[in-house]
Order: sequence, then C-alpha cells, then structure tokens
Amino acid sequence: MSGTPKFKHRLEYRLVRALGWFLNLFPYRCALAFALVIGRVVYALSVGRRREALRRVKLVFGDSLTDREARGVCWISFRNTLFSAVEMMRISDFTLDDLRVMLPELNECIKHLENCIKKAGGRGVVLALPHMGNWDLAGSACAISGLPIFSVAAKQRNELMNGLMNKWRSGHGMDIIERGGGTLRQILERIKNGQVFAILPDTRSFTPDLLVPFLGGEANLARGMAWFAYAAEVPVVPLVMRRIGWTRFKITFHDPVWPDHTGGKEGKSDELRRITKKTIGIIDAAIHETPEQWFWYNKRWVLDPVDSKRG
Repeated sequence: MSGTPKFKHRLEYRLVRALGWFLNLFPYRCALAFALVIGRVVYALSVGRRREALRRVKLVFGDSLTDREARGVCWISFRNTLFSAVEMMRISDFTLDDLRVMLPELNECIKHLENCIKKAGGRGVVLALPHMGNWDLAGSACAISGLPIFSVAAKQRNELMNGLMNKWRSGHGMDIIERGGGTLRQILERIKNGQVFAILPDTRSFTPDLLVPFLGGEANLARGMAWFAYAAEVPVVPLVMRRIGWTRFKITFHDPVWPDHTGGKEGKSDELRRITKKTIGIIDAAIHETPEQWFWYNKRWVLDPVDSKRG
C-alpha cells in the first residue's frame, strides 16, 4: 500500500467492515430483510440514480412497459443489487451444500463447463457472465466446486476497500487479478493452462472498439472476451443467472461460441465481432425476457457514445 490512506478512505473501509460484521450476526434471510429496509430508504433518497435507471428502462422498452412496470423493474434491480452485496459480505460462509440449494442447476452447470474444457483439449474457457443474478456468487460456486476460475478487476482508488472487495470475492478460491501491466499475458496463459476466465461482457468500453447491436441500440463493447477465446482457441460460454425470490437462483447455460480460424489473419477482426455479437445477442434476449434481473445502475450506460478521440 502506497502512503497513508486518506481519512475518507479509512472511514469508508471501517463503515463497510462494520456493516459486514453486523449483517453476519444474523441468519441469511434476516440479513437480507435488514438490507431491504435500509434499501427502501436509500432508494427513496437516490432521486437522480432512480430517474436515470427509469430513463434507461423506458429507452429500451418504450411503451411495451407501463410506467408502473418500468418502476418495478428499477426497484427489483436495485433490491437485487443490495441482496448481492449482502451475499458477497458473507460469501465464505456459504458451504457447497448451501450453494447447491441456492443454485439447483450448479452440478449440471459444472459438468457443462467441464465438457467444454474437455472439447478444448484441456485448455480453459471464457465464461461470459452478464450483470444478472449474482455474478460473484456464480464464480464462487464454480471455485468451491473444484473449477479453477479467475477474473479481472480494476483497482479501486481506495486501496483498503480494494483489498476488502478482493478478499470477499476470492472467499472460495476464485482468483482475482488486478488490471495492469502484464495482465493480458497472464490471462492468456491461465486460459491455455485449463483455467476458466470469468468476464462481464455487457459494459461499455472506455475507448472506441466494437459496435454491436444491444438493447435496441449500438453498444461500444471491448473485444477482449472474443480476443482471449480466439487467441487461446477456446469457446466463450454464455451463462445467465437469475434470482428467484430472495435466496434461490436459476442458471441457464447456453451452447458455447467457438472461434473460427479458417479466415486466417484477414478474417480475425470479423471473427471477433461475430463472437461478441453472438454472445451479446444471448444476453440481450435474457434481459428482454427478465429486465428486472439486469443491473440498470452502472455509471457507464452501455448505449452512451464514446469519445472517438480517446484511445
């Protein structure tokens, strides 16, 4: 850690640690209920974020949703985010048996991923997890089931919080790599050595990249997901997770999207676009089917244009 953390960073860290400690005093469902009560207050006060989420939902769905239905989508999305935060804080307390109850399709999902690894000749896979359900819990469930899984996270400005979040995420052995120099090579080597790379593909890229149809518009998405699959000669495996009620989840795993190298170097760009478009199309359909399951509060709205001068 470089230097002494700022006062506001220390305060934020201590508050979150205290909240995590407090919530872990209660049984799982009681902790969710407490978060729900606090969440109602926070949601009522977060006027700007709430309006922006509603604008996004109406932009995508238009008149197909009534105002009441659109507001319901925004609230459930917010509530699910709170529930996911509670689960992250206590993620290491969940046993494999707990997770099998919470995710009834877990064993079938693991077999599906293992079959994909086998078909890839022992190399790993790129696991495409959209912002639905609890993506951190999905990664943890894979790790505790014995799959060598890892992900990449951007380093937060608050180094104390950065360490705490990574500790929670890696509660069951899921490796978290901080984005930085040498990250690309490390990711590629891990995939080639049989590890599962979990990635969130449904966020807007900081710099101009692939324009792909998404949510009724065009989203500027990073080609990293497709590039790793292409370079390592492994499939992208789309997996959609949905929260059912409070404490149960449904996993829907789709057919793997395999890279095609027959076009050679000349066709590489088109192939990366095809892989991305195919995967995002699956996610798009899942969001349209159950819009309340998606996270509508990302600071970077996925359909916002990107400054072409960047990158």
